[in-house]
Amino acid sequence: MDVKLTLMDTGYCQQLEMFSRKGGRMKNIPFHAIAGLIEHPVHGLLLFDTGYSQRFFEATSKLPYSLYGKITPVVSEPHESISEQLAARGIKTTDIAGILISHFHADHIGGLRDFPHARLYCFESAYNHVKGKTGWAALREAYLPDLMPDDFDERVIFIDRGALVALPEAYAPYTEGYDLFADQSLYIVDLNGHAIGQFGVFLCDRDRGDIFLCADAAWSSEAYRGNLLPHPFAMLVMADRQAYREHLHKLHVLSRQRPDMKIMPTHCGEVWQASRGAFTWRS
Repeated sequence: MDVKLTLMDTGYCQQLEMFSRKGGRMKNIPFHAIAGLIEHPVHGLLLFDTGYSQRFFEATSKLPYSLYGKITPVVSEPHESISEQLAARGIKTTDIAGILISHFHADHIGGLRDFPHARLYCFESAYNHVKGKTGWAALREAYLPDLMPDDFDERVIFIDRGALVALPEAYAPYTEGYDLFADQSLYIVDLNGHAIGQFGVFLCDRDRGDIFLCADAAWSSEAYRGNLLPHPFAMLVMADRQAYREHLHKLHVLSRQRPDMKIMPTHCGEVWQASRGAFTWRS
């Protein structure tokens, strides 16, 4: 079953390119916080992450959370929040049926509170890893508890409580995942490594064909194309460094085997520009 995906840029943080991949320049570049609107013919409007919102700045106004903003300076205007961008398209926050939370880093959950009626989909392993953490313990996980809805526990659906299924051969080397709606429209795949319980989504866009939303399994398209690990200092912040290496290599293999597939890292400027039709997608 085909769906339609629209990407939205909610702002960016700045960091040295050299930290994101081997061979990167010693130059600050923007790391976009991209979220996706998924239009499903049966299950309605869904979001893949929510990126930044102005609540990020409120949540990082005091120590120790203010260190988050100092380490990765963020630029995000009010009109760039998901809720405002949806409003500009005539979509109310109450129209969003569900939000797929790839992982709980603050640049992925900044807009959760703007959608009080949406179902919340995540891996139980990811939620359990951050649940109850505050202060320095939360900061070490790049997690800001003030961004979480108060009724999260009442609205959450844990994807990894479901049964694993075999993925289509076209998604190899990824071989198993979760068929979210049991209709083959959204396959959820474990991408643990950058963060505990991170996941990605395979889908078929009715206009662009097969797409893999791979969250932060790579920080750029150049990284997965060349199988280029981040700087050793950046690797220190990975929750599971070995798993990160394995998934980066799988992305590399996938890109070689399926040059037609659009592999979309959340923070990649190339992905954002390509989604706007600025240039032809590179395989």
